[in-house]
Amino acid sequence: MEWKLFADLAEIAGDRVVEVDVEPGDTVGDALDDLFAARPALRDRVLDDGEVADHINVLHNGDNIHHADGLSTTVSAGDELALFPPVSGG
Repeated sequence: MEWKLFADLAEIAGDRVVEVDVEPGDTVGDALDDLFAARPALRDRVLDDGEVADHINVLHNGDNIHHADGLSTTVSAGDELALFPPVSGG
């Protein structure tokens, strides 16, 4: 499974895509832990007091996990996860 990272998260990770292994029954939270194990510098940017920061969007196959089961959302090997920091522009 792969994590797609956007904006400064890709810069921090050193790549826009990070592959992680998942086992049957794994969750978005498990995949996030694997991402942090592979790219530890992301942890402080994504988490706030051990929880995903309010301003970070986590998508599972294009859907925000807040509209599903949050970090308990079950994932499969072919799924795509994405992390979006706040975006502004003008």
